Amino acid sequence: MTTDAAGNAGRPPVVDMTTWQEVRDELLVREKAHTHEGDAIAAARRWLPMVEIDGGVEVVGQDGPVPFRDLFEGRDRLVVYQHMWHDGAPHQGQCEGCTTTAWHLQDVTYLHAHDVSLAILTTGPWEEVAPYTEFMGYTQVPWYSVRTLDEPVGGEMGYLASFLRDGDRVFLTYRTTGRGNERVNVAMGLLDMTTYGRGESWEDTPEGWPEGRHACWSWRTDAEGNSTGGGTSRPVPQWTRPGAAPVTTLGRHGAH
Repeated sequence: MTTDAAGNAGRPPVVDMTTWQEVRDELLVREKAHTHEGDAIAAARRWLPMVEIDGGVEVVGQDGPVPFRDLFEGRDRLVVYQHMWHDGAPHQGQCEGCTTTAWHLQDVTYLHAHDVSLAILTTGPWEEVAPYTEFMGYTQVPWYSVRTLDEPVGGEMGYLASFLRDGDRVFLTYRTTGRGNERVNVAMGLLDMTTYGRGESWEDTPEGWPEGRHACWSWRTDAEGNSTGGGTSRPVPQWTRPGAAPVTTLGRHGAH
C-alpha cells in the first residue's frame, strides 16, 4: 500500500524536487514516444481511402430540409457528431454519453479558421430536437435530424465522422466511436493528468487509491451531484441550465 510521509494511505510518496524531476523525466520519454506514435497514426488516418456518398440527401434543421452538402457551409471539410436519441423522452431522458460529447462541441472558432465546419446529427424528430437544443443552450453548432436516412449520414448514432467536399461531390473519410470520441472531451484529458485519474474501475492504480467506479459514473447525477441513474437524475451539464430541476422519472421508455 502506498503512503505519504505522514503515513496516509492512498497518496503518492513524498520526495524532494530533484528526485521528482528524475522520475518525471523518465515518464517524459514515454510521453514523447506516445506523441510521436499518435502523429504516425494521424498520418495513416489522412491516407485512408474515401467513400463517396450522396451529398444531396436531405437533413432537417432550423431552416427546414436542406441537402447534406449544405452542412459544409461552403468549406471543404465537415466533422459531425451523430447523437443518439430516445424518441418521446424529456430532456433529462436523453443519452448522457452523447450529452458528454456534444457538450464539448460548442465552439467552432478554430475549426472555421482551418476551413472545417461542424454539425451534430441525430435521428430524433426535429420537433423534439429543436426545444432540446434551445434548453441546452447550443447556439454555435447547428443540429440536424437525419431520421429517415441510412448510414453514414443517418443510421447508427454515437459516432464522430469526417467528410470531404469536392464541388458537389461528398466523401466519407473517417469515422470512430466508443473511446475514439474521447478526442473531443477536454475533461478526460485533464483528469488523466491528476493523481487519481478518472476514478474509473478499469484504471491501473496503486493499492490504497480511491476505488474506481464504472466508466460513465460522472455522466449523470442528482441535484446534489451524487452519481445516479435514478429517477431524479440528469446528464451533468443540464444542471447548469435554467429550469433544470429534480424530476420523478427519466421518461426514457413509453413516453410519447
